Amino acid sequence: MIETDNPDISPTGPVDEAEPQLRALTPHVAIRRVAVLVNPLSGSVGPRAAAEVEAIMADYPCEAEVVELAGETMDAQITTALSASPDVLFVLAGDGTARAVASRAGPRGPLVAPLPGGTMNMLPKALYGTTDWKAALRAALETGSARAVSGGEVEGHAFYCAGIFGSPALWAPAREAMRTGKLGLAWTYGRRALRRAFSGKIRVELDGGKARRSEALALISPLISRAMEKPDGLEAAAMNPADAAEVFRLAAAALFSDWRQDPSVVTRPARNIRIRARSRIPAVLDGEPVLLPHDTTVIFVARAFQALAPDPVAAGTGIP
Repeated sequence: MIETDNPDISPTGPVDEAEPQLRALTPHVAIRRVAVLVNPLSGSVGPRAAAEVEAIMADYPCEAEVVELAGETMDAQITTALSASPDVLFVLAGDGTARAVASRAGPRGPLVAPLPGGTMNMLPKALYGTTDWKAALRAALETGSARAVSGGEVEGHAFYCAGIFGSPALWAPAREAMRTGKLGLAWTYGRRALRRAFSGKIRVELDGGKARRSEALALISPLISRAMEKPDGLEAAAMNPADAAEVFRLAAAALFSDWRQDPSVVTRPARNIRIRARSRIPAVLDGEPVLLPHDTTVIFVARAFQALAPDPVAAGTGIP
């Protein structure tokens, strides 16, 4: 028997170090190639996010390319990532970037997984039930399955959670500023919303029906709607307060609570929605403010894109 003082050498030869144990990928879809788009300047992302993504992806048996989005080249980088046809395209960026990638991928593109990297994170929270992007990334990789996401489209803008049209949409920036602790900014936005809150009503036609006047309209996608049993339309919630006091109460509800519980809100499903006003229409689409033409139409899109998302019951989100 040969003796040795070297602990790395056994009598029969060198001892191999144990290979790192990789984590199992989801059994529901085949994941071989992954692309991850990271915008370090977005909301809750930060300059170390790309390196953190790479460290997480090293735990899984798939090929991964991590791309940091940068300024003027961002659009070209998104195009390149989509044209490479990865099995899954993760997006760790702001809400607007996630929506843009999802709309460009469409129902025939790669699976899209929008991670919570923005401020409001409406779409990521609806899909993953968390604002922790690392937890969402691992959950999608380990338990995700393909999920068709429907939504709405208006004037080239897509939304997958909710759109608010009319004066209460002006309260959205104030609400977000309050949520992030920017009280001075919230006050500024709130004063601006109050100045415009009573500037006029909108006229709404649902699926070619009779035009009805309303203070505002909310269109909620089947992804988050509690009223839609099947994904066959948008939940249209018309807000019809009786007077100025009711309008103020509705605006306060939009800022501080769930406005859908307001007694002046009436809902029904719709697929084609025409909205008219005397001036341009303020709107908020998945948390992003936009200004629309005075006569505009919203279309329901049954299969807008395919997401990689955990089963809602297994993930504990409760989202139908």
